[in-house]
Amino acid sequence: MVKLRVRTGETIQEAVKRFRKLCERSGLRKEMRRKAYYEKPSERRRREELKRLRKARQSSARV
Repeated sequence: MVKLRVRTGETIQEAVKRFRKLCERSGLRKEMRRKAYYEKPSERRRREELKRLRKARQSSARV
């Protein structure tokens, strides 16, 4: 859960901007997008496997 306390003298726009950054850093937006629709377990496993393969390829290319 993301909590934000508005500082004294801080405008609403500044507080909203800080809140958005906090949500982005915590991964909340990414999770909400991912859960916006149902993903079958087989699709999730496939997506995660492709992610692992891409990551392995990138790390081997750097070495």
